[in-house]
Amino acid sequence: MRQWRSIAKEAMDRASIIVKFLCLLHVTDAYVVSSNHVLGPSMLPTLNITGDVVLVEHLSHRIGKLGSGDLVLVRSPLDPNKTLTKRIVAMEGDKVTFSLDPTRSFSSRSLVVPKGHVWIQGDNLYVSRDSRHFGPLPYGLIEGKVFMRVWPPSSFGLLG
Repeated sequence: MRQWRSIAKEAMDRASIIVKFLCLLHVTDAYVVSSNHVLGPSMLPTLNITGDVVLVEHLSHRIGKLGSGDLVLVRSPLDPNKTLTKRIVAMEGDKVTFSLDPTRSFSSRSLVVPKGHVWIQGDNLYVSRDSRHFGPLPYGLIEGKVFMRVWPPSSFGLLG
């Protein structure tokens, strides 16, 4: 009987360590830093069309440390099951001038980004679906700031 108690205690101790590790992993992934696979042509030439693995930190947007020019991971306002990687072009209160069709610059429109929103665009304007199509993005849909590419190894480094 004593031997079973010792085995049960050892099993509980190991299970406790595993559960604590998994909790730490979840908190780190959800609230500190996570990886994301980015596919598609909308961020060319910054990100590869065949896909990059990037690191996303989840603190800057929570403390208001985002600005124009930052790459962000956002929840799609058109399909909440998808995430998008785009560049912030304008912050709340900024005036932005844009054209739905980049080949026709004469058909541009202007607006002021409303409070609590940002204006995002892909670097490749010809194929990107972004704020030009769905309007200013609510700040609450920002999930994090993309700061580093980790794959492919030949392109490893900080993103800005």
